[in-house]
Order: sequence, then C-alpha cells, then structure tokens
Amino acid sequence: MLGPIIIMGVLAVTLLVFAYLRGKGEHLEGLKRTKDMVIEVFPLLIFAYIVAGMVQALLPKDMVSHWLGKESGLRGIMIACIAGGVTPGGPFVSLPLAAGFLRSGAGIGTIVAYLTAWSLWAAGRLPLELGLLGLRLTVIRIACTFFFPPVAGLIARALFQRG
Repeated sequence: MLGPIIIMGVLAVTLLVFAYLRGKGEHLEGLKRTKDMVIEVFPLLIFAYIVAGMVQALLPKDMVSHWLGKESGLRGIMIACIAGGVTPGGPFVSLPLAAGFLRSGAGIGTIVAYLTAWSLWAAGRLPLELGLLGLRLTVIRIACTFFFPPVAGLIARALFQRG
C-alpha cells in the first residue's frame, strides 16, 4: 500500500507546484475543488469502509468461503455478478466491499465477477441511461455486455486462483 501512496503523493505535489509556478492562481482553484470533493465524498468513504469492515467482522469466513470462495464455482460467480449489478455508488463503495469480501474468504473469480458486473451492469445507472440514450441503445449495450462479468470471473478463477 505504501507504493501507491508515494506515487499519488509525488503526483499531487508535482501538480500543485506546477499550478503554483504558472502564476494564475490555479493552485488555489485546485485546492478549493479538492476541499469540495472531500466534503462530498468523505462521508461515503467512511460508511463504505464501515460496511467493508463489518463484512469481515460479522460474516463467518467459512460462510463467505462456501458462497463466494474458490469452491463455490459458478454459483459464487453468479451471486457476485448479481451483487455487483445492484451495488449502488461508485468505486468508493464497490472497491472497499470487494476488499472486505476478499479478506473474508471470497475467491479471485468471484471478486473479478463482482467488480466487472458493478462496472457493466450497474442497475442504479439504468434510469439515467434510458433517459439519455433511449431504450434501444440501452438494450444493445446490455445485450453486448451481459456475458462479460461471469466470463471474466471464470477466466480469473481458471488463471489466477490457487489451490
């Protein structure tokens, strides 16, 4: 975890210094936008991490392993796909949940299926997608991406799951 922190820190400081040196006050505008995003996203982050921690603390490891672990097979991958498709919010919600399930015994294939379904199926996005893009394009997109989450989970399980 230290590597990504160092990389993001160096990138942030570099951009801040670059903006300051331009002399147009962009560094202040950037910091103001940073404050606004922190105020908006911080509560969601806290709650998402609480949920992820509670998943690890409350769900017995053997139960998670049974339903979502490497021995769960296609059933676990399909459960993960459905969960991913209905998980609300952005990566601030789905990634901590995925990490919590992984630490609680979920298999690599199920986590890949969950994250792929969250990205491609996203039921919470459907009303906006229908309203902006229309029924025809929404149905085409769903039809074209429907099989990717379970296939991605199966591929991940076959190639990367040990044991």
